[in-house]
Amino acid sequence: MEVMVMRLFGQTFAGKKILLTGHTGFKGSWLALWLKQLGAAVYGISLPANTHPSHFKLSSIDCESSMLDISNKDLLQQKVADFSPELVFHLAAQPLVRLSYQQPVNTWQTNVMGTVNLLEACRHTSSVRAVVVITTDKVYENVGQSVGYVETDPLGGHDPYSASKAACELVVQSYQRSFLQQQDILLASARAGNVIGGGDWAQDRLIPDVIRACQQGSPLIVRYPSAVRPWQHVLDSLSGYLCIAAELLQGKDSCATAWNFGPSPEATQNVATVLFEMKKFWPELTWQQDFSTPVQEAQLLTLDSRKANEKLGWKSVWDFHKTAEQTALWYQQYYQQKQVISLQQLVSYCQDAKQQGLSWALNYN
Repeated sequence: MEVMVMRLFGQTFAGKKILLTGHTGFKGSWLALWLKQLGAAVYGISLPANTHPSHFKLSSIDCESSMLDISNKDLLQQKVADFSPELVFHLAAQPLVRLSYQQPVNTWQTNVMGTVNLLEACRHTSSVRAVVVITTDKVYENVGQSVGYVETDPLGGHDPYSASKAACELVVQSYQRSFLQQQDILLASARAGNVIGGGDWAQDRLIPDVIRACQQGSPLIVRYPSAVRPWQHVLDSLSGYLCIAAELLQGKDSCATAWNFGPSPEATQNVATVLFEMKKFWPELTWQQDFSTPVQEAQLLTLDSRKANEKLGWKSVWDFHKTAEQTALWYQQYYQQKQVISLQQLVSYCQDAKQQGLSWALNYN
């Protein structure tokens, strides 16, 4: 299985020293798992996993790491310099909308100044050739439009999380123009959709909340069942990140820009549709709306990923139904069989990508 996954992306990442911030988180741990299978030497910088269980611990990912806060500029710079990576993926963040209302200062500190600290460390580390900063689909000034946002649309954000991530995009642009392009360090940002998949136990996210409600035998409390989001599997977002990183490592400076990695239009669904889909796997699932929540959230959000489709040959591999099925299967295997099937799902995903003829997957055998 490991040899099979190694062939994906050819040998682009094999033997490369890759720094991954936020590697103990949901997406970060899946990316660490994938990079290890691609033969990369992965070094992680993160806070300890803040959920129990955690996908990072369950997956037993073998990588060297340092547990530190990216707000600690001096220590972060020292660790980056000591590891001397060629490629950096920056995922460390405060990623929750509701928590950003409760902890706005920490959210801004982590998401904005944490990114500044990381890019400062990169520009003072001569080994770094490329950096991919992960932001979010929520960086756009949401005006409620039904057509998907494109990379050139205005940035914005109402809540502290969204606004801080939009500010993070400005940090990326500033560092690219002011420092990194003069040092031949290629920098890109990646904006994915609402990512779901096995191994997420964060608070105030739909699928983890579904799992908790089913495990506890209680109704799920839903804030906005009519809210529309671009749902996609975690592996779809990560394949986009890897695609752009592969281009940057090949020195393609035209790719040092912002990229949307969202799902196909059929996967842009409201929350109620997702819940009915999950109810197929957990018939006991029930829910009720919470009308008391004071938190303001956008009711409609869609992404346009034509740029990645046309210039990178990237598109989502798993449609909405396959994404829901694979997400449910992961949790069922974990709770019923005590099995972690992340690697098996990675192999299945890559096989499906090749069968669909996607250019980034054609080296996969």
